[in-house]
Amino acid sequence: MMASGIPELYGSLVFNDSVMRDKLPKDVYQALRKTIENHTHLELDVANSVAVAMKEWAVENGATHFTHWFQPMTGFTAEKHDSFISPVGGGQVVMDFSGKELVKGEPDASSFPSGGLRATFEARGYTAWDPTSPAFIKDRTLYIPTAFCSYSGEALDKKTPLLRSMETLDREAVKILHLLGQRDVEGVSATIGPEQEYFLVDKEIYKQRKDLIFTGRTLLGAMPPKGQEMEDHYFGALKPRVSAFMHDLDEALWKLGIPAKTKHNEVAPAQHELAPVFDTANVAVDHNQLTMEMMKKVADKHGLTCLLHEKPFEGINGSGKHNNWSLITNTGVNLLNPGRTPAANIQFLVFLMAVIKAVDEYADLMRISVASAGNDHRLGANEAPPAIVSIFLGDELTAVLDSIENDTFFGKQQKVQMETGATVLPHFFKDNTDRNRTSPFAFTGNKFEFRMPGSSLSVAGPNIVLNTAVAEALRQFYEELKDIPESRMEEAVHALVKRAIAKHRRIIFNGNGYTDEWVREAKKRGLYNLRSTPEALACFTSQKNLELFTRHHIFTEQEIVSRYEILLENYCKTIHIEAQTMQDMVRSQFLPALRCYIDQITGSIRGIKAVSEALPSAASEKLLAALCDSYERICDAEEHLEADTKNAEGIDDMQEAAFFYRGTLIPGMEALRAMADAVERYLPENLLPYPSYEKLLFSV
Repeated sequence: MMASGIPELYGSLVFNDSVMRDKLPKDVYQALRKTIENHTHLELDVANSVAVAMKEWAVENGATHFTHWFQPMTGFTAEKHDSFISPVGGGQVVMDFSGKELVKGEPDASSFPSGGLRATFEARGYTAWDPTSPAFIKDRTLYIPTAFCSYSGEALDKKTPLLRSMETLDREAVKILHLLGQRDVEGVSATIGPEQEYFLVDKEIYKQRKDLIFTGRTLLGAMPPKGQEMEDHYFGALKPRVSAFMHDLDEALWKLGIPAKTKHNEVAPAQHELAPVFDTANVAVDHNQLTMEMMKKVADKHGLTCLLHEKPFEGINGSGKHNNWSLITNTGVNLLNPGRTPAANIQFLVFLMAVIKAVDEYADLMRISVASAGNDHRLGANEAPPAIVSIFLGDELTAVLDSIENDTFFGKQQKVQMETGATVLPHFFKDNTDRNRTSPFAFTGNKFEFRMPGSSLSVAGPNIVLNTAVAEALRQFYEELKDIPESRMEEAVHALVKRAIAKHRRIIFNGNGYTDEWVREAKKRGLYNLRSTPEALACFTSQKNLELFTRHHIFTEQEIVSRYEILLENYCKTIHIEAQTMQDMVRSQFLPALRCYIDQITGSIRGIKAVSEALPSAASEKLLAALCDSYERICDAEEHLEADTKNAEGIDDMQEAAFFYRGTLIPGMEALRAMADAVERYLPENLLPYPSYEKLLFSV
């Protein structure tokens, strides 16, 4: 494809604003824009008109079906396809699509996770059109982004509470902006840009690994002589197969209106990253779900498999998804932009402190929002942020807050010109702050980067928490300031910010989050250190968290409890599948291969002795003894793991089961793996029952 054709290609499969303006009557278009921008109710006659135009556009572009596309609590997306055909008699059909079909769908809700909100026999559920996220065409089907709820109205998905949190944040942000004199602002949107890390491996090699197929990660496998220690893969030249994949992925995403911007090799061998341009939170979440799906589809066409697990390979870096978050007004102002004089920028300081206060008070929820069995492998492993939530502000902003707290003058820092030592290079100025890759939540110029989410995660959860917690902080600030006369507002804001700094300074940390010293310091500060998913989830239903979500109508108490149960159950099922897969691989693949090698060595020793008892065979006998000993120990460890797995199956209480999986099965799996990986280094390549790390990581 020629680069000149990209503007025409971009969004060509999206029912976007340009298409709506062209296809819809003016009054219908204006009514729909009002719904999108002001969150007003959409009347059925408007929906009927939109449905006709949407169907005509979709059919023109080859679509034969439509689907309500939703995001249940599985973490994936779901869809049920219906054709546009409608019989009219005489064996004839017409292509038809009504406003009722656009606005509401009715998938079976009984088989989706509900955490006890719905009984199995209560099957009715509804999908409701989200007009703020544009419809698109994929695989000759019109995809309509929707929310998903039960017959009695409970949210069974990730989109509904995200939309609730966005509206809550919008309301509280506008209130305080009006208080600060910004009365031209009518709306505030949370915007995000989720960077997506992933691995690419050869598809035929992938298909020979039961662990990758069933769990998404390798449960056995010794590291090759070379991993990532040479640091030569990071930002390195793209290999031809990877480059071809990335070109096709960009094109596929651009057609769907997904602003894929940056692509490069990541730190680990076979690891890569894609980053998009910012968009409003719910659209960005939809786009990220689509991006993960398209990565897998495009990879398959190139004879590759895309791995989105947080830790597919032991011994090298895992994959995350950095959630870049900011606040934009309808007038185009970034509320997290400090400007040239951050110490005097009252508006910026209020919103900065709202974020700091929110993260400090709800750090447990921030950790919960990224909790999963897969992500537990990378958090705190010197390859990702620690499990302790803290905020990195950098030198300049920290100095600004110090000056406010201490009532001292803040002298603006001068721009520093970079001295590279080569006169031929152009002059440029350093940024006011460095980056801190060890920080879970870092300020990066005009946004915050939440670095804890795992690569397979839907970023709806972290943004629900962040939006709601910041909205609560803004609500409290508003209550403090609402009765202050305009003449005293600046003084009152200064006092409020000063109190907030003193109260929440403990969450600010600009140092190295990987050190043991920080763990000890964080404990002194009273910060959470929720090292595993079961530990984190235990905080979900605390009183303060229940009050936060129910006060702002993000979740009912029943919806919170249901999500707690779903997350616990998902964690237990994940570890259970991994344990069973490992047992299967050890029993049916690894041990038979090891027995075969033992037989070969035994035969070799016999052959030597048959020639002459005087011939040396000590080395072979030593190796045989070690392998026989390893065989027995691996058998014992596998039997223990099998017994522990059966014990786990008998635990009815989900929280108790989760802690058992974390405290018993995972250590058992780690011990079994360590033994098998140590022996793998001795097995001849022709006996290894599955492709090695060398083939997985260096074959593309």
